[in-house]
Amino acid sequence: MAFQIVGAVVLFLLIAFLGITAVRAVSGVGRAVDPRPPDAEPEDVTDLDVFLVCRECGTEFQVTRLGEVQVPRHCGERMEVVRRPAADPTLN
Repeated sequence: MAFQIVGAVVLFLLIAFLGITAVRAVSGVGRAVDPRPPDAEPEDVTDLDVFLVCRECGTEFQVTRLGEVQVPRHCGERMEVVRRPAADPTLN
């Protein structure tokens, strides 16, 4: 009988430890701090003509404001960063 009680307590503690560890991993507690100052504003990069292109379906997004550097995914694949020459406004 004492063996079953000790076994139940050990099993409870193991399950509780794993549960708390899983909740902390999901919540983001203990992650690295962002090196940018908290008041950093996104930079306006409209004139650089930078695009994010999905090679699977051809979807393109023009980058107009640059904040954190993270390439998004589209169609399950990472989008490719493409810089094109600026369009000449005198041609219109």
